[in-house]
Amino acid sequence: MIQTSASILVIDDEINNFEVIEILLHKSPYQLLYAASGFEALAKLETHRPDLILLDVMMPNLDGIEVCRRIKAQVALRHIPVIMVTALNSKENLVRCLEAGADDFIGKPVNGLEFRARLRSMLRIKKQYDDLKESLRLREDLSNMLVHDLRNPLTNIVLACRILQLYGLTEKQQQKLEQIEYSGRRLEAMIDSLLILAKLDSGKLMLNLEQINICGIAQDAIADFQEIAEQQQINLASDFSDTDGKILADASIMRRVLDNLLSNALKFSLPNMQVLLKIDSPVGCQVRIQIHDQGRGVSDEVRRRLFEKFETGESFRAIPQTGLGLAFCKIAIEAHQGKISVEANEPNGTIFTIEL
Repeated sequence: MIQTSASILVIDDEINNFEVIEILLHKSPYQLLYAASGFEALAKLETHRPDLILLDVMMPNLDGIEVCRRIKAQVALRHIPVIMVTALNSKENLVRCLEAGADDFIGKPVNGLEFRARLRSMLRIKKQYDDLKESLRLREDLSNMLVHDLRNPLTNIVLACRILQLYGLTEKQQQKLEQIEYSGRRLEAMIDSLLILAKLDSGKLMLNLEQINICGIAQDAIADFQEIAEQQQINLASDFSDTDGKILADASIMRRVLDNLLSNALKFSLPNMQVLLKIDSPVGCQVRIQIHDQGRGVSDEVRRRLFEKFETGESFRAIPQTGLGLAFCKIAIEAHQGKISVEANEPNGTIFTIEL
C-alpha cells in the first residue's frame, strides 16, 4: 500500500507538461513539487528528499540524462526512483536513460492509465527500500546497545582480577587469574573495535588527527605481542630503517589496526616461522606499512572478499574467527584516505599492505 504522503518532484522546463501531470493525478493522494530546470531541481534536492522523481529528458542547459547522472552519483539521493519522461523512443535513447541510472521511463504522449501504474510500481519499490533501511537501522541500534552494555560487566571482571592478585595466591591460582584477566581484556578490545567499527561505518566517528610517529606506535605493538610470539616460538621482527614514520593520523585507531594485523599474522603462523612488520616511505605514498607472515596464505577467492564484514578465511587449527578484524582495518584505513590490500608472500604466507 502506497503511503498517502508520498511526494513527487516533477522536473520539466515546460510548465504545461507539469499541468498535464497535475490533471492525470488530480484524484491521487500525492504531493507534487515542480522544478523548471535541472539546476533548480538539484538545488531543491539539497534540502528536500522526494519519494519519486519524474524527469523530462529534453531540457536546455542541463538535459535530463545529465541531471539523472548527477542525482544517482550522490549517495544521499541514489535510492530515489527516477522515471524519465521522453518523446525520444529509440532504443539508443532508452539505453542512454538506463545507463544514466534511470529506474524506468514513460513515453510521450503520456497514457494516464500506464502513467499511474508506473508511479505506483516505483513508489512500492521506494516504500520497500525505506522499510528495509529502517529495519536495518533498528537492528544496528540494538546491536550497538548490546555491545555497549557488555563493557560494564567486563570492566568489573578485569578489576576484580586485579584486586584478587593483591592476595596471596598459589602459582596455579595466579595462572588461572591471569588467564581470566587476559580473556577479559581481549573481550574489551573486541567490544571497543565493534563500537569504533559501527561509528566509522556510519560516518559518525570523528578522527583525532595529529602528527604521529607510526614507527613508535608499531614498536609498542610489537613489544606487547612479543611474549605471545615467544610462547608460539615465532620470530616477531621489525624493519623501520627507510622512514621517519611521521604521518597525520589517529594514533589510537592506527594502533588498533596494527594490533589486528599482528594478531592475525601470529594466529595463522606455525613455530619457527617469522612475522615481519616493515614500515617504509616509497615514492608515491607518505608511508607504507607491511605485515609479512609465512603461514598457509589465502586463496585468490578468499582474498577478494577477505575485508568484507563477517567474512573469514579458510579454517586453520580450529582457530575462532569473527570476520570483523580485517573489516575494521579496511574501514579505518579508508577513513584516513588510505588503502589496504593483501597479496601472496612467496613461497608461503601473505603480505598485508597499508598505504597512507
